[in-house]
Amino acid sequence: MMEEKRMSDVRLIERWLPIAALSEESVRERRSMTALPAIYYLHVWWARRPLVAARAAVLASLLPADVDQRKFMEILGIHGDPVASRARIERAKRNGERFEGDAYPYKRAFSYCPDQIDMKWITKEAGAANLSVLDPTAGGGSIPFEARRLGINTLANDLNPVAATILATTVDFPFRFGKPLRDVFNQLSKRFMAEREKTLRTFFAAEPNPDDRGTNYVWARTVTCPYCAGNFPLSPNWRLSPSGKGVRLRPLYGAGTGDSARRCEVEIVDSADQQSESTVSGGDATCPYTDCRRIVDGDEVKRQAQAKENPDQLVAVIFKKRVKKTSKNGRMREAWERGFRPPAPSDNTEELVSTHLISIMDELEATDSIPKEPIDSVSNYDRGHRMYGMNDWRELFSSRQLLTHCVSVKIFRQMFSSDEAQGIISPILRAAYIYLGLCIDKMVDYNSKVSAWHGGREVTEHTFRDHAFVLKWSYSEMAPSFEGVDGEWAINQTSKCLKELIDLATPGGTDNGPLFETGDSGFGARVTVSSKSGASLDHIADDSVDAVVMDPPYGANVMYAELSDFFYVWLKRTAGLVAPELFTRRLTDKQSEAVANKAHFKGQKGAGALANRDYQEKMAAIFAECRRVLKPNGIMTVMFTHKDTSAWDALTKGLIEAGFIITASWPVNTEAEGSLHIKDKAAANSTIFLVCRPRPADQGDETTYWEDIEPLVAKAVRTRVEEFQKAGIGGVDLYLASFGPALEEFSRHWPLKRGTPRPEPLAKRRRKQAELFEEEFDPYAVTPEDALDAARREVKTWRLNQLTHTKGRGDLDAMTSWFVLAWDAFKAPIFSYDEGLRLARAVGADLEGQLIGKICEKKGSDIKLWDSATRASKSGLGPADGSRAMIDAIHHAAHRGRTRTLDAALDLLKDAGIDNDPQFLAALEAVLEVLPPSRNFVGFDVATGDAKAAADDFDALEKLRRLAFSDRVDEPQQLSLFSEEAA
Repeated sequence: MMEEKRMSDVRLIERWLPIAALSEESVRERRSMTALPAIYYLHVWWARRPLVAARAAVLASLLPADVDQRKFMEILGIHGDPVASRARIERAKRNGERFEGDAYPYKRAFSYCPDQIDMKWITKEAGAANLSVLDPTAGGGSIPFEARRLGINTLANDLNPVAATILATTVDFPFRFGKPLRDVFNQLSKRFMAEREKTLRTFFAAEPNPDDRGTNYVWARTVTCPYCAGNFPLSPNWRLSPSGKGVRLRPLYGAGTGDSARRCEVEIVDSADQQSESTVSGGDATCPYTDCRRIVDGDEVKRQAQAKENPDQLVAVIFKKRVKKTSKNGRMREAWERGFRPPAPSDNTEELVSTHLISIMDELEATDSIPKEPIDSVSNYDRGHRMYGMNDWRELFSSRQLLTHCVSVKIFRQMFSSDEAQGIISPILRAAYIYLGLCIDKMVDYNSKVSAWHGGREVTEHTFRDHAFVLKWSYSEMAPSFEGVDGEWAINQTSKCLKELIDLATPGGTDNGPLFETGDSGFGARVTVSSKSGASLDHIADDSVDAVVMDPPYGANVMYAELSDFFYVWLKRTAGLVAPELFTRRLTDKQSEAVANKAHFKGQKGAGALANRDYQEKMAAIFAECRRVLKPNGIMTVMFTHKDTSAWDALTKGLIEAGFIITASWPVNTEAEGSLHIKDKAAANSTIFLVCRPRPADQGDETTYWEDIEPLVAKAVRTRVEEFQKAGIGGVDLYLASFGPALEEFSRHWPLKRGTPRPEPLAKRRRKQAELFEEEFDPYAVTPEDALDAARREVKTWRLNQLTHTKGRGDLDAMTSWFVLAWDAFKAPIFSYDEGLRLARAVGADLEGQLIGKICEKKGSDIKLWDSATRASKSGLGPADGSRAMIDAIHHAAHRGRTRTLDAALDLLKDAGIDNDPQFLAALEAVLEVLPPSRNFVGFDVATGDAKAAADDFDALEKLRRLAFSDRVDEPQQLSLFSEEAA
């Protein structure tokens, strides 16, 4: 009776969540790259959620609404006020003070390990002895990891075998085997490294100074100029170090133009002004030979790359040298210091490597130690590989990189087969081998032709700095076997990560059990790791799960399967030997993956729309399976981050089709550091928690009219938006946060239709008709996007009222409103065209007809806002009297103030007869609230890059306000925020 009574209560997440504290703690968790939770750097996976946010979602989905909130915060690990702590740091920073001491009175929340007392309290409060949580698309494992740490029975599933392997090494092995696992791994890795170093040392030349150690080789792709026959290396810059160290090309002209012997030698220089100019930009190359200097078209560059006509050129060798330094206590100590030198002939061992590779190729293929798989034809990233001649996975590596990795795989397979033949493979040793496979993946990740040398930080970047395959014109090769680099670095980092995972795991455990199935923690919680479609979880019984907590794929944001093939072809040759049941396919499953994958519909009309529909249908199937396994009173919490409305529309349709209603929503900042610094391009930082329940059986299918529900949607947004803003949610995230309450109301009243038909969209009659409207237009149809539009309009009105304070409410014209709200929402001059279009729709403006070419420009898939000077230079300014739009008058005044004097700007306004116009005053007030303030008023540069010109407009306008309008236009409230932080 206790279980039935308790679990039928409203859950905590449906009534309360500490979004301000949770947001700051989530960002704090990711703020320092040197203090990230171990789960982040065990193995690459894309779009992991912060652990503290995952823990909050799991715990609040299980506990009743009337639970002790203080105890909830304690178990989260938030043992103080992170918002106040962050404010203290910001004040010190604004004052130019070096912060002394720790502003946070407690360690990062994720480091708090719930104990048996906490777990018993959770069980008691939830009213169930065997709570269970499912994540059907578990990916990198944040959610199941935190569920397991809470002592909750955990079901973690992912279709992708790479993700499933990561899940086992994250949410199972550390809990099951504990500290002995690391000891076994360390012993195993020493065996591996000893064998590896013996095999590979021959292929890496010793440094000229025997005490130095080579660490990295910087290579550049080359092209031959079709006009002068000169071969030259390609790089967008030649920087090696922030100190100014870099590369200068020395062209050798041979007998002159047309001589095939023309080539470039290199030298290392000490300052940036001595470095060579870029030889490639936008895909086009620039010939560095002074008797030519022609542009080599990008198509010719691609042709030569595809034909493999030019070898890569070694342009720099990076080494470490031993130096003596004086420590703080005056004692001498030895340290390693980085050095740079030009390559010597002995450094290039390509001929030796190629000869050896050929000699062992039959053996490598026979032992399945080399990836032979072609890159899948289902591809969204051809520009990153296939366009430049890389058609199979081995071609993403130079010959020496490929040899290094193949030797690693070969040694792994020999060691495992030998141990298996001797009958010494125990469960804990099998797990250690899995971690060794992840180590080899790490070596592969940081040693490919897509891993570049970062001249600012003096490190090799990994292949997936971007969530895509991005061609690198120059790349860094890491030397194996030496202290602190490649092999030992990867081993050491994995060992460190394993220690931290074990420390974070619940103490206790056992060292037996099947490898990829169920393991027990010290407190009785069980974990099941599976790798199958989230729409077919046949190993889970009906009505058996207390909560589903998931972070689903985000539409077209990341093509997980396609990216993970890079690892899959190596991992199946290592971990696949240990757990062959996971690695049965040639490549990963892209057909069953729930993403909006346009590559599936290549060549078809409306590929984007077809991909979105496919994503919606697959998510609906996953949600339907979640409903099947949920207990009748179960909760499903979906964590979603996306700026694109089409992704929200598809996700919500999937939820509704699966029979769910949304009962609550919460925005939590999880993605990036929130600060007043203006970035060049807008970004969404918030993850929205959508709390769902199965639709009640007594809620019929009687259709309701949208016209009756739209006011309720607007009211729901209006009721919550101030709460979100007070919790620190702002900019574009405030619009995203409003989607939650809008969709709550929308889903409660589904199905919906229009009582009055809507007009045919203008876009249907314009270009891309097939892409946007491949289905017949239904004037009576209602979609979740209608609710999102209503939410935007409500936030628009609310924000304009705030920005104009008490003057001219609702008086801003459409163009001015759009300009103000674009700066307010995106905090940057560059943002998505689609989001600009939706904002224009919210204010009643025609983006193409009224805005583009007048106040902004379209750049690819983005919009770039213009400042007053750019508008003047492009003849985009309208009449100075504001008769077209008041932003014209504002920009006329700003430009006059910047180029002449403030008195001249004031005279312009007086001549136009608008210096006392309430609409002008309201517009000036609103513009001053959203433009980035200038150094003159805050003491430092808030704006950089493309945003700098907007700060110059602010400077002129604020000076003008103080000169002539201070009695009618209040000082911008944003300035008081800076002064408060400096106080």
